Amino acid sequence: MYLDRKVKEGIFKKHGESEKDTGSTEGQIALFSHRIDHLSNHLKKNKKDFNTERSLVKLVGKRRSLLDYLKAKDIERYRSIIKDLGLRK
Repeated sequence: MYLDRKVKEGIFKKHGESEKDTGSTEGQIALFSHRIDHLSNHLKKNKKDFNTERSLVKLVGKRRSLLDYLKAKDIERYRSIIKDLGLRK
């Protein structure tokens, strides 16, 4: 499986406060970004997998809403997570 416990703990350790801090906004955004990258690569190989395409669109929407929340709440944290994940050009 592409997303096991060690990968999740690494993501939350890097972007959250600890590996057990799964509720932080930055950690969730980083986890969604990891999943979006995985699904995007899957869809490049399997162009007609419409269920995965729908899941990808839902994940992008969830990440977008979390980013909007973080931008309204604390602009500096928003800018740092954008820079760390390389979401904007």
